[in-house]
Amino acid sequence: MNKSRIEAFTDAIIAIIATIMVLEFKTPETYHLSGIIEELPYLFAYATSFAFILVAWYNHHYMFSIAERITKKIYWVNNLWLFSMSLIPVSTAWVGEYVDKTVPELFYFFVFLVWSIAYLWLSHEIVKALATSSKEKALQIQNMSANRLLSNKYLLLALATAALLTFVFPPIMIIATAIELIIMGISTPADGDQLY
Repeated sequence: MNKSRIEAFTDAIIAIIATIMVLEFKTPETYHLSGIIEELPYLFAYATSFAFILVAWYNHHYMFSIAERITKKIYWVNNLWLFSMSLIPVSTAWVGEYVDKTVPELFYFFVFLVWSIAYLWLSHEIVKALATSSKEKALQIQNMSANRLLSNKYLLLALATAALLTFVFPPIMIIATAIELIIMGISTPADGDQLY
């Protein structure tokens, strides 16, 4: 399968997702500072989700730059990954509107969890496709900090704890997600700007 067509399709879908998300940001109904302050919960949820998309796109680009061929399975898992990402605008808008409520926060967590599973599966399929042709490239993808972080049992334990704490303090989930994304953003592959 043509790798560049899959990359172009993925880039287009991600751009649409980011655009839809910003359209949910409401213009304040007053010119007073209080108008924008009322929108701060959505602004925080939007900033977190925008970082989510940026980190996801960077790591996806890195993996696809290394990938040599796109199998049918990689194509379909990539589509599952995109589908999970397409739910981000809904979960972001819901959390932004009800940042102090448990159910929207848990839904945001669910979307992030499904996205993480799809991402790990996608990276696994790319590694599997590379295993016969280039073990070095396969290892390069396996060693990506995003892969190591998302498959870390301590992260899973931390997120499960945050999910439970959501019943006591709902914003903990979006805060935990923001912290995780900052870590993932800082630890993106150092040679990412050398691939094309």
